[in-house]
Amino acid sequence: MTHTTHTTRIAVATHRLPRPAGLSRFALVAGPVALIAYGGIRLLSERGTPGIGWTLGHLAMLAGVLLYIPVLGHLHRAVPESRRRAALIPLVAAGAGLAATAVQAAIDLIAGLMSADRPEMVEIFQQVKDVPGVEPVVYGVVPVLFFVGQLALVPFLAAPVRTRLFIGLALLLGTVLMALSLDFLSLGGLCFLIAFAPLLMAGRVTPLPRTN
Repeated sequence: MTHTTHTTRIAVATHRLPRPAGLSRFALVAGPVALIAYGGIRLLSERGTPGIGWTLGHLAMLAGVLLYIPVLGHLHRAVPESRRRAALIPLVAAGAGLAATAVQAAIDLIAGLMSADRPEMVEIFQQVKDVPGVEPVVYGVVPVLFFVGQLALVPFLAAPVRTRLFIGLALLLGTVLMALSLDFLSLGGLCFLIAFAPLLMAGRVTPLPRTN
């Protein structure tokens, strides 16, 4: 009887997401919201032209990217200890993609601030991309690793299969929308916010009383 109860408790524990701490809880909401804001500002501003829209949009993008640092940390903490070593692989991949995206956002922001018009900004971008390795690392393959790594972390989460499917499908939909067109950035951010709902609600359900 005692052994059965102990086994049941272990099984329940491995399917229970941890409650996010203050910074993680804030980031799980603010990260996608910043992405939604960036997408909205981009749609309302003149495309590819330095100015207030470009600056505000890329500030929102950079803020959103930085807020994903605690998000990834929480996703890894939501993995049972027995799987955390294996989950380091997608975590590192997502972190590398996040770092490359942060550099990209910073370059875009600085280029916009330094330029008086579009041709000047294009020239700055070209000078940056002419540096060996910058194009593939900052603007090519590496940023994609963020989305791949984030999705790859989902199967490791300490959550029921249905919850993992919900999170994974919502993240996948958001990723596909943003890959199809940057005009769908806000929709993609909304999908990410919906995906994080189970993580935000974790720990709010009162556990069943213990039985000895």
